Amino acid sequence: MDPAKKPFVSNTGTWAMNVISSVGIIMANKQLMSSAGYGFCFATTLTAFHFAITGLVGTISKKRDSATSKQVPLRELLLFSAVANLSITAMNFSLMLNSVGFYQMSKLSIIPVVCFMEWVLNNKRYSTRVISSVFFVALGVGVCTVTDVNANGLGFVCACVAVFCTSLQQITIGSLQTKYSVGAFELLSKTAPIQAASLLLIGPVADLFMSKRSILDYQFSFGAVMFILLSCALAVFCNISQYMCIGRFSATSFQVLGHMKTVCVLVLGWVLFDSVLTLKNMLGMALAIAGMIGYSWAVEKDKQKPAKIAPLLPIKGEDEQGQPRS
Repeated sequence: MDPAKKPFVSNTGTWAMNVISSVGIIMANKQLMSSAGYGFCFATTLTAFHFAITGLVGTISKKRDSATSKQVPLRELLLFSAVANLSITAMNFSLMLNSVGFYQMSKLSIIPVVCFMEWVLNNKRYSTRVISSVFFVALGVGVCTVTDVNANGLGFVCACVAVFCTSLQQITIGSLQTKYSVGAFELLSKTAPIQAASLLLIGPVADLFMSKRSILDYQFSFGAVMFILLSCALAVFCNISQYMCIGRFSATSFQVLGHMKTVCVLVLGWVLFDSVLTLKNMLGMALAIAGMIGYSWAVEKDKQKPAKIAPLLPIKGEDEQGQPRS
């Protein structure tokens, strides 16, 4: 393969893995958690299972890999895990206390919050075309997903905490990889056990508050166990690809292009679960896809700006006419 094409193929494969695993886990969880399926309504505990299996895979991989592990301070791993867990718990509470429409609106607000935080924390600037494409993505997803918008005081607070922590978590993933030169999977293998242990402690309590049911009273059937294992397996690929995507691109790109998963879920829900797909949904999806295409084009255009300036500067070892110095 042409070396110039390898990054493109690798990046495309990473995005594809994230979209496929994310959509797959949503479909599996729909069957697992719905009343028409297996009624496993313990979302936070299920997330703890996800990280436990991910941490186990990471531990096995590290034992088989003879390469020296990069060191990341335990303080930063604990802080990151606390923010990530708070993001998960607050998002679940937001869904419970608010309407689905408000929940979707809060998720859409992650995009501008990530942009603002990257500007504040990393001094990142965005061109007008990038901002415009982000707006159209958010508008399109909003049109096809947001219906009723109702919230109460506590639900609004939970939504704000969820948006802030999710944005901070995704920015920190990229920052830690850059700061300590640690790979995506290696960083995930360090944080997953911490998140699993803490979520296994708080998960059953949070789920009891949300569902009014204890996981100890749940009757595990063979089918439920199989879907839990399937969900965990998909979560491993989903978590790895998320860390890889953010490490290679940015938290903003992950949020914008990640809404392709929303479009896929709507289409698969219509195909597999007889969900209603209205003209409003289709128009919203078309607008969101157009915005994603525009975002990709805008990012590539912005990348080409330094390239246009670079040839004007003499290369080390050459004179101003580009001839090698004797």
